[in-house]
Amino acid sequence: MAKVVVIYSGGMDSFTVLNHAIHAGHDVYALSFNYGQRHVRELDAAAKICDSLKLSHKIVDITAMNSLMAGSSLTSDIDIPEGHYEAESMQSTVVPNRNMILLSLAIGYAVSIDAEAVYYGAHSGDHAIYPDCRPEFVEKMNAVSLIANYQPVRIEVPFLHNNKAEILAAGLAMGLDYSQTWTCYNGRDKACGKCGACIERLEAFAANQQTDPLPYE
Repeated sequence: MAKVVVIYSGGMDSFTVLNHAIHAGHDVYALSFNYGQRHVRELDAAAKICDSLKLSHKIVDITAMNSLMAGSSLTSDIDIPEGHYEAESMQSTVVPNRNMILLSLAIGYAVSIDAEAVYYGAHSGDHAIYPDCRPEFVEKMNAVSLIANYQPVRIEVPFLHNNKAEILAAGLAMGLDYSQTWTCYNGRDKACGKCGACIERLEAFAANQQTDPLPYE
């Protein structure tokens, strides 16, 4: 049984990745980050899932990084754009260097607990907007991670070339309950249904002839 770290946001992609790693028989250590995201309620979802699965779970506060980086609508006082992920306006949701920071911390954690890999949930639907979810970024980060410490740590991205509908299909095949996840970039009581994250999620459920169990405004 391999020990692995899973970067787990509480959203549907990382929820699927988390369960993918569990179903593969790995000894999973979940790691979540509070980076000042306005949809911080996703961390509550992550904590509940890890508690129900009896997984080791750490939530790390890295909000101090926002004293260096600003300009993202996810962390600054900027309206969340409405519309599809591929719209140019969605670039405002990019948090500078986010995944490199999160992966670096996760790799350090993996080394400290003698884990052999770090999993995260980048996928093909992210490629248009998020540079740190693209295959070339993953390839180069993996190369660095393998030589950055005395102990090589692989970066595993099981759904890198899949879209959201395919990720959901994989999760449904595992019998996963997506009512326990949170996707909306707005941290309100109900999902907005209008931001790029919501639209892509709703499209994935429609493609699978399923109804999203989350409540929408």
